[in-house]
Amino acid sequence: MLQTIRENSQGIIAKVIVGLIALTFALWGVESLVSLTNREPAPAEVNGEEITQQQLFQGMELQRRQLLAQMGENADPSAIDDKLLRQMVLENLIQRTALLQSADEMGFHLSEQMVDQIIVSTPQFQVDGRFDRNQFEAVLRSAGFTPLMYRDLIRKETLLEQAQAGYVLSEFATDDELARLVALDRQTRDLAYVTLEANPEAIEISDAELQAAYEARQSEFMTQEEVAVEYLLLDKRSLADPQAVSEADIQAAYDRMVAGFEAQEERSARHILVDITAERDADAALARANELRDEILAGADFAEVAKRESADLGSAEEGGQLGFNPRGVFVEPFEDALFALAPGEVSEPVRTEFGYHLIQLDDVRETEVPALAEVENELREQVADEQAELDYVAALERLADLTFSSSDLQAASEELDLPIRSTGFFSRQGGSDRISASPRVVEAAFGDTVLQEQLNSDPIELDSGRTVVIHLKEHREPRQLALDEVRDQLLRELRSERAAEQVAAQAQQWVERLRGGESLDAIAEGLEWVEALGVDRGSEAVPATVLREVFAMPAPEQDGTTYASVALAGGDQVIIALRGVTEGDSKLSDEERSALANMIANQRGQQVYQAHAEALLEAAEIERN
Repeated sequence: MLQTIRENSQGIIAKVIVGLIALTFALWGVESLVSLTNREPAPAEVNGEEITQQQLFQGMELQRRQLLAQMGENADPSAIDDKLLRQMVLENLIQRTALLQSADEMGFHLSEQMVDQIIVSTPQFQVDGRFDRNQFEAVLRSAGFTPLMYRDLIRKETLLEQAQAGYVLSEFATDDELARLVALDRQTRDLAYVTLEANPEAIEISDAELQAAYEARQSEFMTQEEVAVEYLLLDKRSLADPQAVSEADIQAAYDRMVAGFEAQEERSARHILVDITAERDADAALARANELRDEILAGADFAEVAKRESADLGSAEEGGQLGFNPRGVFVEPFEDALFALAPGEVSEPVRTEFGYHLIQLDDVRETEVPALAEVENELREQVADEQAELDYVAALERLADLTFSSSDLQAASEELDLPIRSTGFFSRQGGSDRISASPRVVEAAFGDTVLQEQLNSDPIELDSGRTVVIHLKEHREPRQLALDEVRDQLLRELRSERAAEQVAAQAQQWVERLRGGESLDAIAEGLEWVEALGVDRGSEAVPATVLREVFAMPAPEQDGTTYASVALAGGDQVIIALRGVTEGDSKLSDEERSALANMIANQRGQQVYQAHAEALLEAAEIERN
């Protein structure tokens, strides 16, 4: 057979076919051969430049990793909405592409030598202060990058930074502008205010008014579409059985631990902290630390001096004792000094963010392999977890097979010994229990497979150790709520609205009478102004709503008063009397002026650059698929 194939491959037709394949590879590469008949359209195109599926996928993965890292050790992957993530990343890529096109048109450039310099000077890629290729590749692999991808990322990010810096660094603030801004910021105002309370309970709503309001708002009173689902939950934790771990397995795990054990040096030390305070600057603290060191070298007991002088209250009573510690516990300057000492030696003063330290090394020891008895329980748990992971993967594969080939959950439940549980009804916004609260479960429950075809869902990963398969139990279509069902809610809303309208009209009427010269006593006997003098913009002496309004009011004329009213969140109204404005001091130190000018210029530059980005997007030809 092989000989026949060999003979046939020598013919002219075979040679032509091979030649065409070779030409295809040469011109378009392997990918084109695979995708000639199955090429997915690009997710978007900006001014003729495509944003590829690969770019979108990489962007989503990077964003997903960042979100999970921000969630911490209890990160829940199911909490990330993939549709929302895709939309966010795609819009970011569209804006980024338009900005890169603009930067290229403006002539910004980054040489390959500069890219190399950025890479070799990155601390994360260095070992002992020098660039290390293996470290570089390991860090990139952990982040999902290849070296070429990372170089391209650096080039693009730097071009964007250059373009942005051109806008930011072009902005500035004048001295007069700074003075006006500071004076406004430090301005204080004298005011008085009185609160008019809305009283919804006093409002009468007739049946006719209630009926009319119901008919006008009928579209608001609809139930949401809801479903209830049955589900099978596969939980890795339930598969772990430490009691089933054999002694042989524990011994094997212990042997592996011993084989991989690396001894670590630990050092027992004492220290004295001389802190830097408002009464003692850095020079005085250093001088005092040297005095104490001289005292110790002259024969004073380090522990006694620590009890008397150390500002570290946590260790001072113990004579500065810190116990045995390995590397990685203390801040770098302290640790470097500690691990450079010989037993009994006292360090020179060491500066850290806390002040100056004197360190005495007491003892050095190497960590030893713990006995099996000490770690047996830990190893038992570890082996049980490892076995549970294997069982979980196997069970997950079987769960997928059984639920795919069945129209319900019964077969999978019986074979895998998983109980069929049910959720309550939940809408597209999700439910309150741990299953229906998952965005992925909600998406599947309202998807065509579960809702329309009434089949089992694909396995849905809730987190790294829990997977669920769901099946529709019951479906509720949206329905119109009758007036009787919403009567109490509608009454509360109408009374609150009517009460708020009434008190707003009353407040406006009183403001007009106050502006006309009447006193508050004459308008409403028994009400009194609440005085607030010298209120600044950050004051908590008056409600936040009142504070915002009073600083938006025009300053009164000399010896006059300006009046206004403002609504509070609950419908109450506050009448404000602004009686005086005191301009703030505009004096600034040179350091304050420089810092403020830089801040204002930077904010303006960012705003201008953002406006530039928005203008680019508005003018760009963008196609989204």
